Amino acid sequence: MSYQQRAINNSSNNNNSSAAASRLRLNDLLDSVRKEFDSLSNETSIYKNHQNEVDLKFNQQNQELANIRNTVYELEMAHRKMKEAYEEEILRLKQEVENRDRLIAQQQQQLIEGPQSTNNANSNNGVNNNNNNNNKYYPPTPQQLPPPQLSQQQQQAAQQQAQQQQHQAQQAQQAQQQQQANNQLPPLPLSRTSPNGDVQVQPPFNNNNLPKVEGSGQATAPQLPPPQQLPPHAGAQQQQQPQQQQQPIHPGGHGAGAGAGTGTGASSQQPPAPEASQQAAAQAASSERPSRRDDQGLSPSSQALSLRSQHDKEIPPFLQDLDSAPVPSQFKKQANDYYVLFNPELPKTIDIDLIHSLDHSSVVCCVRFSKDGHFLATGCNKVTQVFGVETGELVARLSDDSASQTTTNSDGTTTTNYQTDSGDLYIRSVCFSPDGKYLATGAEDKLIRIWDLSTRTIVKVLKGHEQDIYSLDFFPDGSKLVSGSGDRTVRIWDLVSSQCALTLSIEDGVTTVAVSPDGKLVAAGSLDRTVRVWDASTGFLVERLDPENENGNGHKDSVYSVTFTHDGREIASGSLDRTVKLWALNKLTNSPSSQETSATARPSSTCEVTYVGHKDFVLSVCTTPDNEFILSGSKDRGVIIWDKKVGTPLLMLQGHRNSVISVSVSALVDNGNSGYFATGSGDCKARIWKWTRI
Repeated sequence: MSYQQRAINNSSNNNNSSAAASRLRLNDLLDSVRKEFDSLSNETSIYKNHQNEVDLKFNQQNQELANIRNTVYELEMAHRKMKEAYEEEILRLKQEVENRDRLIAQQQQQLIEGPQSTNNANSNNGVNNNNNNNNKYYPPTPQQLPPPQLSQQQQQAAQQQAQQQQHQAQQAQQAQQQQQANNQLPPLPLSRTSPNGDVQVQPPFNNNNLPKVEGSGQATAPQLPPPQQLPPHAGAQQQQQPQQQQQPIHPGGHGAGAGAGTGTGASSQQPPAPEASQQAAAQAASSERPSRRDDQGLSPSSQALSLRSQHDKEIPPFLQDLDSAPVPSQFKKQANDYYVLFNPELPKTIDIDLIHSLDHSSVVCCVRFSKDGHFLATGCNKVTQVFGVETGELVARLSDDSASQTTTNSDGTTTTNYQTDSGDLYIRSVCFSPDGKYLATGAEDKLIRIWDLSTRTIVKVLKGHEQDIYSLDFFPDGSKLVSGSGDRTVRIWDLVSSQCALTLSIEDGVTTVAVSPDGKLVAAGSLDRTVRVWDASTGFLVERLDPENENGNGHKDSVYSVTFTHDGREIASGSLDRTVKLWALNKLTNSPSSQETSATARPSSTCEVTYVGHKDFVLSVCTTPDNEFILSGSKDRGVIIWDKKVGTPLLMLQGHRNSVISVSVSALVDNGNSGYFATGSGDCKARIWKWTRI
């Protein structure tokens, strides 16, 4: 074999060996990859199992939370029903006790009247016997002129109330005088009556058992001084003369029997009424005129406290009939398309003028001023509009066309529909950010849109609610927003992350929300007649203002509007029960922590004032910046301005032809003497008004 052949064979052998080595190395690498893949597959399976376990635990915990929530709701309902049952039982027992006390009082009165008649008869018999046998005379008592007469109508109101007090005073007086007479007089003969058959009695200040000379006006009253001359009340004097003619014996001792013997035809003269009967008659006479402020005998501060504490007031007379035609000109202000009715029982302190009337294409669901008071936002179907307050000009028109679907009709026209049940998109709530740069809107499509007013574009869309959004409010620093929806939740949104920071669930649909001026509390009204207050940072429920409170003076129907006063110490609420209520939250706002608040706030959070005057649902409430007045809009088409402190209506504004759905007050005030407020109505108008102190 030659050298070349050996080289070729060696080369082929080397190639074969290198190929075999490559195959072995490739197999080793494939095995490594296969092992790594199997390892990763195992790890993936383990991770999947862990994820399934976590998901399962998460679902179980969610279910447990839902069960706990349902249990809490059921316990609350059971507690409410038990409380209602106990309150009904307590009320029934109180009524039984009152009826029993009333029956006992009547029986005691009947027992008192029986011995009194017997004592009076015996006293007169003793008088006649002593006059005939003893012939003892004593210095006469001073003669009194008969009191002037009044009409029988006025004496009837005082008669019943005076009788009870007079019975008690007369019985005590008779007991003392009977004891004195028994020590001074001989045994009394049988009773003697006057010719007309009536038993003769003495004036109330004389001793009933002392003798009196008939017809002479002289009484045998040793050691008995003349009566004190008290100024008789007109009401007490008025009732005396008719009673002399009708009842010879009166429980109060005002009447005197006709004279007999030498004094035939002459009636004995009457003394002034005793102090007890005068006071009773004065109270009954004054009670005939409860609506007159000057007849109560109370100072203005006492009257204010009395009116403030009443929760079952009647609608004032000037609000009973809203027709302005019969109202005197000094108590009304008439314009072309609005009028104002002033409370005739109060001095005029405020006046109203129409500044701008803003027409819309549909019902105006909401109105809201900016924080500086220079702009007004309104919400209606599909469109949000911003107007200048001073000029009334349209500044911005905001509409989200991306949320609509445009279809072409058979006649070539186009129709724009939104993803709602009705195809409309009513803007239920609007709210300016504190700096005035943004506007939040809540609508029927369950979305909250944040608009940049400088560019008229949407910068954020907040999703999460499952039903219509009815109310919005910014926090004072502008970093968060609170919303209320028909899905029974109140949500607090972080506007930096555009995420929901807190979800507060209740038993029924939320109609209105509000943030306190310091941003620490969130209040919400709902269809279950309750106003709830939460700690905004923790979400703890710190107060529940409902009809089952300890005083039972909460709302009787759904709450449609709540607002904090500008000092944050009170909440005003309007309801379908046609009332506005003011709730005090003094300790609630001053407590250092929410846990301490929840423990101490309930005794302090009470309904202070109930404002009665609307004849239909109250749909919106707000307060003036100085906290002196509350404004409320109603389905009765009117706006009432209330004296917040006393609770009386100052005036009623009738400026719309349909329900006043929304009312808002501007924070801009001219030296505390004037300001603006706006109204939105079902008559497709929003109006800007100016209020001025007179």
